[in-house]
Amino acid sequence: MHDITKAAVDRSKFNQDLDLPYQLRRDDFALAMADVYDFFYDVNTNLVEKGLQRLDDMIRPAALSGMLSDMITDSLAQKSRTLTSNLHHNGHPDLIVRGRYSEDAVKAGEAGVEIKATRKSGGAVDTHGAREQTLCVWVYDVDNDRSKPSHERDPLVFREIYIAKVTVADFRHNERGALGTRTATLHADGVKVLRQGWVYLDLPPQASRRRQAQPWRQS
Repeated sequence: MHDITKAAVDRSKFNQDLDLPYQLRRDDFALAMADVYDFFYDVNTNLVEKGLQRLDDMIRPAALSGMLSDMITDSLAQKSRTLTSNLHHNGHPDLIVRGRYSEDAVKAGEAGVEIKATRKSGGAVDTHGAREQTLCVWVYDVDNDRSKPSHERDPLVFREIYIAKVTVADFRHNERGALGTRTATLHADGVKVLRQGWVYLDLPPQASRRRQAQPWRQS
């Protein structure tokens, strides 16, 4: 039997100077990260012991991002003092202020946090539409190097977390053609706004070197 590596939260990587909205705490984020790490460790240990692929190898990237977004939302809803999951199907935002909306469900609310998970470093994630919102982006990394056995690969880890209030003007629209779904992504200045609200940064050395010319705390 081969042991796989379990990811760990590095609490030294949290931004101690950031004022978090909706009474969120750094511990809320750390515990949500740990919940995800525990899940993938438990599931992948079972799969690898049976000679199967790891879960993060089986799931398509877009589906994995959606799954992580849901897991983070549910975990933060359990830890937060003021936020809960939006019970409206495909409602916005994912986390809403507890008791603000009838039956904790709203199609399009203003009070709360939208959660997005992505592999795109820097936080420029696609959304279904430009709107004023508090956006929270979790950037994760997956080791899909199949030249190594499953148990020797690095576990799924979160590298970056951002949270910031953005407006419609911070987005650009992406045309996808006649058959594609139109999306919106933060433009360069919008990404700067998001990055000012960095919660957690644990960039690998090579990524840190690439970004020395683009400080995270830029004005």
